[in-house]
Amino acid sequence: MNKITLLFFLLFSSIIWSQTVERELILKDADTNLPIVDATVYIVRTKQSLLSNSNGVVTFDLKGTTNITVTHTAYDKITLKSSILTEKQYTIYLKSNLNDLDEIVVSRKHPQKILKDLIKNSIAKLNVPARLKVYSREFFKLNGNYSYYTDGLMNFQIFSKANNFKSNILVEQNRSYGLVEQEITENLLGYNFNNIMENYYNFKYLEPLLESKALKEYDFAIKIYSANKDYYLLTASPTENAKGLLDDYTIIYDPNKKMIVEVSSFVSQATLSKIKEKNSRGAKNIYKSLFKTIYRIDGNHYYLLTSKEEIAFERIDKKKVTDVEVRNYFVTTQFSTKNFLFDESDVFKDKNLFNRKNTILTEYWNDSGLVPTDEEKSIIEAIGKL
Repeated sequence: MNKITLLFFLLFSSIIWSQTVERELILKDADTNLPIVDATVYIVRTKQSLLSNSNGVVTFDLKGTTNITVTHTAYDKITLKSSILTEKQYTIYLKSNLNDLDEIVVSRKHPQKILKDLIKNSIAKLNVPARLKVYSREFFKLNGNYSYYTDGLMNFQIFSKANNFKSNILVEQNRSYGLVEQEITENLLGYNFNNIMENYYNFKYLEPLLESKALKEYDFAIKIYSANKDYYLLTASPTENAKGLLDDYTIIYDPNKKMIVEVSSFVSQATLSKIKEKNSRGAKNIYKSLFKTIYRIDGNHYYLLTSKEEIAFERIDKKKVTDVEVRNYFVTTQFSTKNFLFDESDVFKDKNLFNRKNTILTEYWNDSGLVPTDEEKSIIEAIGKL
């Protein structure tokens, strides 16, 4: 190869790899062929995190060569070279970590005490100060019909004082569609951005398990996590005689690092069936409630990766019953320990994005870290026409 040919080849290669191309991965279970939800796809070059949706789909832009890692608590980690992704769409099969282990972990400490220690250590290990670039998405359903939608791309600068986590928020872009009655808007039970990081970084959703009465209300157990032998699974389920709207909890954690990886809870139908309906004005009869957070451990970095919440209830008004359902997603697309510069006047101080004027500079939702499913796209489009 002469010098002119070599120079042309290098120049052509540089042009090719400087171009941005879109790629789509479909993540599936190697044994069942079912889509894998909540898998993390990490683009090493851009330090971008993405989360697979309910169809197992992740989309992202590639510019140049990079490694791509795919992780999930229940599957073997894999690393891909971007150079092999020559087509627009690829199906990736992950091998399940599922094993026959169902061993109870025996300890002199009560699981509640272990949980307290886990929370204390996890709080200490969370990177603060830090900056999280976050995509938030919320669906609002009124009387069985989707009637409101909002999403936004935001920067959270987290700081703390004696484990009292606070954050400054800058909204880059956002959009809101649909109409919501004023009386319902005040009771959406959607994300409250004023304290959301404080809640997640203090593991506030686990507080009911730390109270002394929880020893009587819950059955605690710790097992080796059957989907990944490197993790333990701590469960807390309401006892048969427990009263009230109590959640079933599962906490996945690393027993060596003593750090929480995942928290999920839901109110079971068995619990709901024992709850007496309220008829007083302003009362809320909850019939669905679930919550899930995932935290990422990446070397010395430890931070909130994603959360999902769903709640549905009947609100008793003076002359009618209103059915309300809210579904929220929260995804950290990029993490940094560096602070960003801002003017105090730019800080977002409202509780949510519902009343904020739309600011759309790019189609940011296409690079949000969480691809909407076809069903969600149709819902968003329909609400946008209201």
